[in-house]
Formats: sequence, structure tokens, C-alpha cells
Amino acid sequence: MICEKIFEERYQRSAEGIAFCPYRICPIGAHSDHQLGKITGLAINKGIHIAYGPKTSGIVELSSLQFDKRAQFHINSVPETKQMDWADYLRGATLALAEKYPIKIGLAGVIEGTLPIGGLSSSAAVIIAFLSALCDVNNVKLTSSEMIMMALQAENKYVGVSCGKLDQSCEVYSKKDHLLYLDTKDDSYELIPTNPQMKPYEIIIFFSGLERSLVGSKFNMRVDECRSAAYALKALAGMEYGRFNETNLREVPYEVYLKYKDKLPENWMKRAEHWYTEFHRVQKGAEAWRKGDIEEFGKLSFESGYSSIYNYEAGSPELKKLYEIMTETDGIYGGRFSGAGFKGCCIALVDPTFRDSVIENVTTKYLKAFPDLEGKYSAHITKSADGVNL
Repeated sequence: MICEKIFEERYQRSAEGIAFCPYRICPIGAHSDHQLGKITGLAINKGIHIAYGPKTSGIVELSSLQFDKRAQFHINSVPETKQMDWADYLRGATLALAEKYPIKIGLAGVIEGTLPIGGLSSSAAVIIAFLSALCDVNNVKLTSSEMIMMALQAENKYVGVSCGKLDQSCEVYSKKDHLLYLDTKDDSYELIPTNPQMKPYEIIIFFSGLERSLVGSKFNMRVDECRSAAYALKALAGMEYGRFNETNLREVPYEVYLKYKDKLPENWMKRAEHWYTEFHRVQKGAEAWRKGDIEEFGKLSFESGYSSIYNYEAGSPELKKLYEIMTETDGIYGGRFSGAGFKGCCIALVDPTFRDSVIENVTTKYLKAFPDLEGKYSAHITKSADGVNL
């Protein structure tokens, strides 16, 4: 690992440990976890590594191979508000851990990401890998649920991203050759094994060449639009409603949505349309996976991508073009853009026998449309993997 070598050069000692958290993909179930929907997910065999060692002074000192600025702060004097840099994820995670457990030892570390940033939950992966390392040097043992909620708290409360728990859950619960089927309302989940009759598949990540920040995107606005739709539907139906920030579409029956959707502002209706249809797609997708029907599962993933573009209205021109090219390429079962879709990447479930022609076709057509992204765009072949080892 490059991070391990750099750690040794910088600190003149070997790293005491290497924390790893995989990236994740969500083939079906996008933009729904913050409204307590259901999701499908897979961890992949690429992710975030941190080579680390303890610092008894209590100082946290981390550098990243992806960012120039070094993160440095004391575990007992973390700024109460975000500092507007990449280390905010680490600061938020430290505060979340310190709320529940006494921590005295800091750490020195070097962070290495094995894929470009954007759309694969790299922020959640950094937080979970960092929390794993900080827990290790402080001899703290977290349960899977604690890890997920602390990582979520760091993003929601400190960084200010109104995300749900899709990313963290996929990165913690996933198991190689299994599909994670998770209900974010009650955190119940199932790991559905790959049916022996299922045709082989690989996961190809098409990175658009654009990195993204959810805080600066329309991500939080879309969440508010979903909540606004839920709030309005409750009022129209005479349902009880409480605080706006605690309102979600899962609390509104589908029949209520169908009855009153035409009374919603168009944007709110479209966001709700995506959420309800995505909820149904996830249920169908789980059953397709159970039966080993990768073609049906892929078709539902393509439909998820379409709804994300036209109902949820996410997606930059680059991501939309990648998605469009994928739908016209032989050998791709299905796929969509990953993450919020404002920048980042598209994921594709691919028949391995078509691997080379798929990459060649997508790359040629995409760079023809966006020639200035030559050298920034890239394609990566990955497979399903286990979640983080706590």
C-alpha cells in the first residue's frame, strides 16, 4: 500500500495498523433512505485505506493522497462548527465517538483512496475507516449499529449533509456475493445470496471525471422537497403532522399520494413520484435477485436511473450522457449514476464476456461528447466484497 510506505517515510516507524472501508454501490433504492425507504446495496473490492499509529498526545494528524491540506486537531478540542475542508468528516466523527466513549489517544495516519472521488460514498468510507482506527488506538469496540449511527451523525450534524444511512449500512453490513436488502425505517435487513443459477456479472465504475461535494450540490434541496411533499400530503389528507425535519414520505400511504398528488406543486410531486416508484422497484429487485434474474434486476436499475433523472431531477449533463450511453450498450444488464448524481460516476452491472467491448464503447462515445475530460474520465472493473471488518 502506498499509504503504508508514506507513513513509514514520514514518521520513521511502521504503521501499527491499516484500517479499510469499502466503497458501495446502490443499484436500486437511490434518493430514498432519507425518507426511510428501502434500498439494495453491494460493497465493492475498492475503498479507503488508512495506515495509522497512535499519538499519546491526543493529536489527530492525517494526510490524504487525494487532498493537499493536512488535517490536524486535538481530540479534546475539536471545533464545534465545521471548518469547510475535507477534515470536517474526521472532526465530526471524533465528536460523535467522544459523546459516547472516553477517548484519550490521538493518531497519525495517511489516507489512500483506491478510486476517484465521487458517487461511491467515499465520505462515509473515510469516516468509517477513521473511526475504526481511532477506536483501535483507544481500545473501543463499536457494534455495527453504533458505527453506522456515528458515521451518519458526523455527516448530518457536523458536515451538514441531509443524507440517510444507505452508505454507512452498505459499507458495514455487506457480504461478498450477497445483495444487501435494507429497510431504513427499522434497520431490518437481509443478505440475499447470489443465486447459483444467476448469470455471471461484474461491476464496472465509469468515473465521469468530475468530483463532487454534496454540501454544495442540490442534494439538501431535494431532501427538503421530499419532506415538503410529505408534509403537504399529510395536510391534504387530514393526517397528523409534527416537525418538518422529522416528516418523511414513508409515513404517507401510497394511496394518499395517489389521491392528492395532483394538488402538489409539480416539483414536489415529481420527487414523491420517484420515491414511491423506487420503493416498489427495490421490492421487485430483491425478488429478482433472489430468483437469480440478473436481467430483470438490471432492467429495474436502469428504470431507477431514468426516474432519478426525470423525476428526482438529479444528474449533471456528464452523468446523464454516461447513463444514456450505458442504456444503448450491449452487455450491460443495467445501471445508473451512483450517489447524488450531480457529479461522480455511473455504475454498470455487466456480462463479463462483454467487458472489453462495453468499456471501449462507453469510453469512445463519452469522450466524443466531452473531449475535455480526456485523462480525467476512467473505467474500473470491480466485484462485490465484504463490508468493513470491525
